[in-house]
Amino acid sequence: MARAAFAVAVVGGLNMDFKARCAQAAVPATSNPGVTSHAPGGVGRNVAEGLVRLGVRVRLCGVVGEDALGRELLAQAQAAGVDVSGVRALPGEATGTYTALLDHTGDLLYAVADMRVMDALSPALVDGWWPALAGVRWLVVDGNLPEVALTHLLRRAKAGAVPVVFEPVSVPKAARLLTALRAGCAPHTVTPNLDELGVLVGRSVENTGAAITQAAQALLALGVQQVWVRRGPLGSLLVTPGAAHVLAAVPAEVVDVTGAGDALLAAFLAAQLAGDAPEAAARFAHAVAALVVASRETVPPELAGLARLARFPTHSPGENPC
Repeated sequence: MARAAFAVAVVGGLNMDFKARCAQAAVPATSNPGVTSHAPGGVGRNVAEGLVRLGVRVRLCGVVGEDALGRELLAQAQAAGVDVSGVRALPGEATGTYTALLDHTGDLLYAVADMRVMDALSPALVDGWWPALAGVRWLVVDGNLPEVALTHLLRRAKAGAVPVVFEPVSVPKAARLLTALRAGCAPHTVTPNLDELGVLVGRSVENTGAAITQAAQALLALGVQQVWVRRGPLGSLLVTPGAAHVLAAVPAEVVDVTGAGDALLAAFLAAQLAGDAPEAAARFAHAVAALVVASRETVPPELAGLARLARFPTHSPGENPC
């Protein structure tokens, strides 16, 4: 198979993030003083921009509305260096939005994701994208895809021997992977948090190393090669055939947690593309994420500089370490 022009392709959500941060401890059922802002977001888009800022060539595929928010999203992604030729602007659809309420410390209280535009992402669109996806080193897919499109994409990836990383996004969306797992079309890597892992294995999972490892091994038995479980302040657990690596979170002064998980995934893949073993890549990713949560930006423009602080040899967006 010919090598694609891009090291990574991302198929997933693009949306505009609207964030409201309380100025003091939040009081329910009333108006709280605070600060509001909006910025480009979406798991797929965030991962794509993060990878580009870490020096990896990326193509982004997804759907937006043919509206002002969609145009703003595409313009920003292009300016950051992301190839957006795979993003379709759909007439009559509204671009997705993510609205988050943060407490005065920057931690998430509640969020509402309006991603109805993703319902239009069909197997036919996947087939149209496939020639550009078939030779990539990694294909990142997030849980915003409708179940039928996700299963179709994973089936094509299995047939083409393209390694897929599946990011569940949320507890309800994690369940969309189950059909593909039952059909024998497991992704190479899955990156759930503890609750999402529970959905994937059909039971609640205790936040202990032994319980997480046992649950992850159930996914390995279905063909997954890496299960990287995020545990919040406790760090993460990376489970591969024959090994389970406990990774501590790197202490950080939290300003805004939005996008931290997406930066974690981008750094994890960038490090592996540069030759790091998965465990070393995960440790680097934790160091980068700790620096990202100290920023108010979902994807800090200075991410390459932050990566250097994490002792990683980065490249300019125009270079490809792969």
